[in-house]
Amino acid sequence: MPVGLHHVLGHYRVASQACIPDNLHAKQHCPHEQPHMISPTAFAILGISIVATSLLSGIFGMAGGLILLGVCLALLDVAPAMVLHAATQFAANGWRATLWRQNVVWPILLRYTAATLVVYIVMRWFAFLPNKAVIYILLGAMPFATDFLPEKWTPNIQRSGAPFLCGAIVALLQIIAGVGGNIVDLFFQNSKLDRRQIVATKSATQAVGHSMRVFYFGSFAEAMATPIPAWVFVAAIILAMTGTTLAGSALNRMSESDFRRYSRRLIQSVALVFIARGVWLIALG
Repeated sequence: MPVGLHHVLGHYRVASQACIPDNLHAKQHCPHEQPHMISPTAFAILGISIVATSLLSGIFGMAGGLILLGVCLALLDVAPAMVLHAATQFAANGWRATLWRQNVVWPILLRYTAATLVVYIVMRWFAFLPNKAVIYILLGAMPFATDFLPEKWTPNIQRSGAPFLCGAIVALLQIIAGVGGNIVDLFFQNSKLDRRQIVATKSATQAVGHSMRVFYFGSFAEAMATPIPAWVFVAAIILAMTGTTLAGSALNRMSESDFRRYSRRLIQSVALVFIARGVWLIALG
C-alpha cells in the first residue's frame, strides 16, 4: 500500500502503513496514540443533534447530514467522527428510502451504486484520511462552488451517464470532505422528478455511500482510538429513524417551490458557518 503521499492535496495526509490494519476488522492501535473517552455531555449533544438533523434531512434531503457531520467533528477526531456520522446517516437515509420506496427511481440508484463502489475501492488503496479544518472549508465551499457552473453545464440526474458521474464525484467527496449531498442535490434539483422521487432516490443513494464510509473509515486504526460503545451506535440509529419518521408529514405539507427555496437557504447558511470554522481551525494551527 502506498505510504509516501503525505504532501498530496495540501492539508490532506495519508495514514502511515503502521497505523492501517490489514483488514476491515482489525482493532490494533497506533503505538503513539492513547484511547480517548467520550464524555456524557458529548453523548447528549450527539443524541439531540441526531434527532434534529434527521428531521431536517427528512424534509430537505441533505442539510441535516451536513450539520450533523459538523457536530461530530467538533466532538471527535476525524476517523471516529466519520464512522459515527456514516452509521447514523446510513440509518436515517436507509429508513427514509424504505418509507418512500415506491418513489425510488431504481435505474438511477443502480448506476450510482456501481460508480460509488469503484471509487471507494480505489481510494481505500491510497488510504486517505482528511484533515478536520479542510473538511469544514470544503463542506462550506461546495454549495457555493456549484453556483459558478455555466447553465449549459448544469448536471441533470436523468441525463445519460449522469448517475455514474454523480456517484463517482460524490463518493470522492464523501471520502475527502465527509459528505457530498450538495452535489447530489445539484444533480436532482435540475431534474423533472417530483419532490417525493427526489427525496426517496437521494436517500437511497446516500444510504449506499454512507454504508461504504463506515467500512472505509472504520478500517483505519485511528477510528478505534476513541472507543464508541456499541450501544451508542444502536441509540444513534434509533434516534435517526425517529427524526426521519417525524419528517414525513412536514414534507407532504410542503409545496414544490417552498421545498426548493428553503433547502437552498438552509444549506447556504450552514455552509458559511463551516467556512468560518475551518478558517478558525487553520488560524489556531
